[in-house]
Amino acid sequence: MAVQIAAGSSADALRARAAADPRAAIKEAAKQFEAMFMQEVMKSMRQATLASGMLDNAGSQLGTEMLDTQFATQLSGQRGGLGDLIARQLERQMGAAASPGQAAAPATQAPREAGFSQFNGRQRQIDFVRTHGAAARAAEAETGLPAAFVLAQAAHESGWGRREIRNADGSSANNLFGIKAGAGWKGAVAEVTTTEFMDGQPRKLSQRFRAYASPEESFRDFARLMKDNARYSGVLASGHSAERYAQGLQSAGYATDPDYAGKLGRVINTTLRLQRALG
Repeated sequence: MAVQIAAGSSADALRARAAADPRAAIKEAAKQFEAMFMQEVMKSMRQATLASGMLDNAGSQLGTEMLDTQFATQLSGQRGGLGDLIARQLERQMGAAASPGQAAAPATQAPREAGFSQFNGRQRQIDFVRTHGAAARAAEAETGLPAAFVLAQAAHESGWGRREIRNADGSSANNLFGIKAGAGWKGAVAEVTTTEFMDGQPRKLSQRFRAYASPEESFRDFARLMKDNARYSGVLASGHSAERYAQGLQSAGYATDPDYAGKLGRVINTTLRLQRALG
């Protein structure tokens, strides 16, 4: 009964603390969970050890349990321990406030967004996904390719919007997919120096790229390229396999980088995680 009362009082105190200081409450809850886990570990270890039978009785058993509880409490809450890991995970999921009296997350951000931007430095990626999500879904409707794959390719080719292809006057060419301007292209062109791989070695070359009036136009042109160019028929048939999609693009000669499929596959995984986090 005493243990139950103590546990109830502890829970009430924890709830009261959570209202005043959410972050401290998370750390305390994580520490308590770690202590319970450590106590169960010790209990399992003792059960696996044969008792001597000489001095074992109800009193000695109670004393042993109390000693295990004391040890578990002292071992819990160490820096870098299980409780520390649990607290960080809870903070990522809940977007815990940094100081007492604050809300769990800023009013302008959902808790999941706060977790990504605060703990993983993903704000640029979050903005990219939110800005171009609708255009990627339109490309999906046009081609059948998953929007996450299309979005990831735009992110990979443009460095999440940081490596923009620019016109001669410095304005953006809005070419998020790095599509070159071949002989059949009748639209605007931006000529820039880029890295191409020749015989497995990187070379700096001056190349002509397509220029668009908007990023959305870039997504539409990419969808047309995938649909109308027979060399990408295997890409369209890749279904929902990120590996087959990335490998299909490399096999079709979309890029000269020998590690293109591996790099794109990693960006696809990042994009999928961000989309899930943003709901």
